[in-house]
Amino acid sequence: MLSVLLAILAAGLAFLVFNHESGLTFGIANDDFARLVQLSAIGALLAAGVMAGRRGPIGEVLRNIALWLVIVLALVAGYLYRMDLHQFAARMSAGLIPGSPLVMTTSEGGQEVVLYRARDGHFKAHVEIDDRTIPTLVDTGASTIVLSYADAERLGLDPARLAYSVRVMTANGAARAAPVTLDSVAVGPIDRTGIRALVAERGRLEESLLGMSFLSTLGSLQMQTDQLRLRD
Repeated sequence: MLSVLLAILAAGLAFLVFNHESGLTFGIANDDFARLVQLSAIGALLAAGVMAGRRGPIGEVLRNIALWLVIVLALVAGYLYRMDLHQFAARMSAGLIPGSPLVMTTSEGGQEVVLYRARDGHFKAHVEIDDRTIPTLVDTGASTIVLSYADAERLGLDPARLAYSVRVMTANGAARAAPVTLDSVAVGPIDRTGIRALVAERGRLEESLLGMSFLSTLGSLQMQTDQLRLRD
């Protein structure tokens, strides 16, 4: 029976790939055809369960049929509520791993990134900078993005050769920083290019800061009790 299921799924996928450009398969919209393939596979699975359950006492047959019906209903429910399950998983991830951005769709159809407050009371964000993930502290008091020396090394900026010509104040007191320009900075789907930033001297900054050179480009920045909402 496994070979039948795989054959149904493989044939459906082949038809969808072949008819991707036209958008229709046998006169049916590709999205609807994909659902038909899924339902066919579920139907084959249910039929296999019913056929297998026909052997034995009537009570065992009914139990097997009921079991397969429950499995099919669970699969159908999982498919119908897949977006809700995805949002639930994203919320769990964002809550358990501070800085992990939760992407939500607003009532206007736009996208909103939600960051949850960390245990230390600060908002943190995992930021994609030049295709590398950098953990940062969201700091509206910082005029620019400020990278720690270690994070600058991870990004390949060669901080030893930079000119530390800008005077800044950090948690460890006055320090000097080097101006740089980052090719791309993204928090979830919110992506910016050519963003100004600074690189702090070695040992002056433990954690990179997501400052206003990025935050000021947002459509809105809304802080709630334990959430920070960013809109493009």
